[in-house]
Amino acid sequence: MPYHSSDKILSLERLLAKVRAWRVKDHRIIFTNGCFDLLHLGHIDYLERAKQLGGKLVLGLNSDASVRRIKGPKRPLMDENTRARMLAAMEFVDAVIIFEEDTPIPLLLQLKPDVLVKGGDYRLDEIVGHEEVQAYGGEVQRVPFLEGYSTTGMLEKLKSLLT
Repeated sequence: MPYHSSDKILSLERLLAKVRAWRVKDHRIIFTNGCFDLLHLGHIDYLERAKQLGGKLVLGLNSDASVRRIKGPKRPLMDENTRARMLAAMEFVDAVIIFEEDTPIPLLLQLKPDVLVKGGDYRLDEIVGHEEVQAYGGEVQRVPFLEGYSTTGMLEKLKSLLT
């Protein structure tokens, strides 16, 4: 059966089964999450660094409704299926799951990843889910932030070009 990037976009039930299978093979589960609204080099660098922590990289993607609640009514720029497919197409992303909640905490409590990863622009106490992950013995890692790349910065630049 030919490979298709959408095969990596999983329901919770399928993701839990895949995580169990990976764990049987002693793979560490690395988890990160975000809106990934306008994909840029900063995102790619961040996800590559997360994958380099070793293991299977699971990406929790905020749904469209969740992004609107977090970022405002004009976001996301791309719908959740488009964002999920673009992320799943990256070879270093092993699975993508779209979640409806504003935080990944319910997902973290079900998946129990070995490592929760966020960008180095976050302090440990700002990383949503750090307490839950550490409580069951998981670790929290911050990867360096690639300066000069952010969705907000790109949107501001686009606005200045259009005005």
